[in-house]
Amino acid sequence: MNFVFISPAFPKNYYNFCDRLKKNGVTVLGVGDTPYNELDSRVKASLTEYYKVCNLENYDEVYKAVAFFAFKYGKIDMLESNNEYWLRQDAKLRTDFNIKGDKLSDVEHYTSKSKMKDFYIKAGVPVARYAFCKSLEEDLKFIDMVGYPVVVKPDVGVGAAATYKIENKEDLERFYQEGFKVPYIMEEFITGEITSFDGVCDSNSNVVFCDNEIFPPSIMDIVNQNLECSYYVNKDVPEDIKAVGQRVLKAFNIKSRYFHLEFFRLREEKHGLGKAGDIVALEVNMRPPGGFTPDIINFGQSLDTYQIWADIICYDEIRNVNMDYPKYYCVFYGRRDRFEYQYSYEEIKKEYPFIQMHGRMDEALASDMGNEFFIARFEFLEDLYKFRDMVSKKKDK
Repeated sequence: MNFVFISPAFPKNYYNFCDRLKKNGVTVLGVGDTPYNELDSRVKASLTEYYKVCNLENYDEVYKAVAFFAFKYGKIDMLESNNEYWLRQDAKLRTDFNIKGDKLSDVEHYTSKSKMKDFYIKAGVPVARYAFCKSLEEDLKFIDMVGYPVVVKPDVGVGAAATYKIENKEDLERFYQEGFKVPYIMEEFITGEITSFDGVCDSNSNVVFCDNEIFPPSIMDIVNQNLECSYYVNKDVPEDIKAVGQRVLKAFNIKSRYFHLEFFRLREEKHGLGKAGDIVALEVNMRPPGGFTPDIINFGQSLDTYQIWADIICYDEIRNVNMDYPKYYCVFYGRRDRFEYQYSYEEIKKEYPFIQMHGRMDEALASDMGNEFFIARFEFLEDLYKFRDMVSKKKDK
């Protein structure tokens, strides 16, 4: 199998996807904009060959790289980046080279926040009401129907970037005064816990592995207000999340992918959506969860999801991972440089010697996830909370 992997050096942990493919006997061909001599040795070792382009956003350059690999190695069997930012470009390349996998028309369904709602509805999952932002007058009519606050976000965007909460007419006027160059949608505001259904599915959209994460109430506020970020991987997946998640994958006809589906669990009854505790759609991301989350899942579930993904790509079944594993709660905490903290890493490490990972977050991910991160796992949720309290404690002023 010839597999082209786009951007194997970023995020830093994504070389693992290439490494597991290569261990399965795949010819792994990397395309990226990092000079070869600056690649981490682990990235180099995970690839059969690397083609450096000046700019990954220059489609002609990336097209020529794939064409070169096709000329040298023969038909390209699969192409993927597993990165939200490149999903549409990946699909265009697959379309132009007739490579197996989602084409541009497929990807548009799950990268557009408005279009994905139709598939949530098809899966029987309630969705927030929305309207495209066309004018101040039209938006005010929508707000008259749903009430303040509302959320405005790019119809096609990555994470919570350029997403805002509109509390009143003055906020809305300011939004229009500042202007926007891409299509925006406005949604009714939902109060609820953000929870996810993550995992890998096979070529028939059947889930072969899954997990559940619990997130802070508003990732949007974390980005816009430069707040700390913390979330954790649950020991087990709630049955209602599992059932809803499988229906959503079937509705989208998602095949052989690592996925990250986001939902609200309502904290209070919401007219037209459900009662407290019910599941409401947020958005789908047909790629792995961001940052180091695949590693957090691995620590929490005691397995290797990179290998699970590679096995599905190669064999359409899990062959090289022991699925009989002990489970833990695994937490991520991202500190902000703008705060002074009571305890240093060394002091925290002394109290919790089993910290799984610690380091500096890449600048490209820091706005979402913080500057200094800690990852640790626990058998009991109470111990996770104590760890989080210690890491987050600020110095007295």
